[in-house]
Amino acid sequence: MTLNPADPPFLTALRADLPEAAFRAPEPRYLEEPRGRWAGQAAAVLAPGSVEEVSTILRHAHAARVPVVPYGGGTGLVGGQISAEGPTPLLLSLERMRAIRSVHPEENVMIADAGVILSDLHEAAEAAGRLFPLSIAAKGSARLGGLLATNAGGVNVLRYGNARDLCLGLEAVLPDGQIWHGLRRLRKDNAGYDLRNLLIGSEGTLGVITAASLKLHPQPAGEGTALMVVPDPRAALSLLALARMHLGEGISAFELLHRAGLEFLAETMPETRQPFDTMPDWFVLIDIGLARGLDPATALETLFAEALEAGLVSDGMIAQSEAQRAAFWTVRETIPEANRRIGSVSSHDVSLPLGAIPDFIVKGAEVLAGIGDFRINCFGHLGDGNLHYNVFPVAGRSRADHLDDRDRIKRAVHDLVHEMGGSVAAEHGVGRLKVEDLERYGDPAHLAAMRAIKAALDPAGIMNPGAVLRGP
Repeated sequence: MTLNPADPPFLTALRADLPEAAFRAPEPRYLEEPRGRWAGQAAAVLAPGSVEEVSTILRHAHAARVPVVPYGGGTGLVGGQISAEGPTPLLLSLERMRAIRSVHPEENVMIADAGVILSDLHEAAEAAGRLFPLSIAAKGSARLGGLLATNAGGVNVLRYGNARDLCLGLEAVLPDGQIWHGLRRLRKDNAGYDLRNLLIGSEGTLGVITAASLKLHPQPAGEGTALMVVPDPRAALSLLALARMHLGEGISAFELLHRAGLEFLAETMPETRQPFDTMPDWFVLIDIGLARGLDPATALETLFAEALEAGLVSDGMIAQSEAQRAAFWTVRETIPEANRRIGSVSSHDVSLPLGAIPDFIVKGAEVLAGIGDFRINCFGHLGDGNLHYNVFPVAGRSRADHLDDRDRIKRAVHDLVHEMGGSVAAEHGVGRLKVEDLERYGDPAHLAAMRAIKAALDPAGIMNPGAVLRGP
């Protein structure tokens, strides 16, 4: 299968069928990704203003076998939005498609274009007295289409699920330019294969999501946040079980955090207010949202008292105001930026069975000690089993000193994750970074089915070639 570059004659043909407003210069921001591992290429950046214009673009690309790389907010961490090699592609951005099409508060449904930024979805839901609970650190720049294409997770998965669980229907353009009008507001629809869930998480390799019908939720009447110091990750897991007994579905987030995160903040962002006078080795951030008539502060105090008696916690604090709640969350959401400033040797987004997490953390440190001397910042969404397990140089050294160690570290960590029944692609997806990992750890039958689906929907192989599955 041969793909062709988006050459001048092809672009001339496109210009004949598209308005000038659809064309953008390939500025550097479109060709970069947050971790700086790839520099992209694009013959043109197209920003269509409607689903019909998206259809026109894909119809032309399909006929000419020109690769198309969908681009959301550019916040992806596995290179899915970057094409660094092969025939020069079109880069397709939905940044002009930013309409909130409709909100149905009585149904808890909102319909929005794929180019809408996540924080704008939050505001639209709030204006209707509702909550759209998907939340990630990049909420000010991540766009709906990219969030769905990667099945984004974030901090509220424990209670509300991934992006997949918050979507009722899609409008999308298939690789040959056909428009799928699937923007349903139905909670039950068993009319054939579930194309919605096939496109969600496909990372732009099976088509382009142009709009979505989203689930909203009632806003909690009362919210509370606490930091609690635990002796180790196993105690944190027991605390999570205790919290579920007390609060049930009222737990919105349960984050495990390590001392290294606080040390990195102190080292790189000293203006960030530290929550503890003495940094603990391990602590958790618990966020709850309760129905009317229930007091979050009282619920958290009761949980802390019982956990203290059981030896699961030794210290803690409960936010006494919205400002303090925000300060607690600022610590959690700023740690990834501190990590970036330190410069990791190797970063890993993994998930494990909950019960395996404490042993994985111990074994992971032992495995890495056999490779060299490193700092580990292990943190993440304990409630859903997703850890960000990142390896850093010791103080006084840089990641440039460990370039020869990166592949060995990654293989060691991922081998351990696989051995313990986990996944090496938790919430960031596969992109281009983990194609080899998917081949190494993926089930053969699963991979064969994926390749068959790709061949059926995208026989020309134009959609994001090289992402998820190895390109032709």
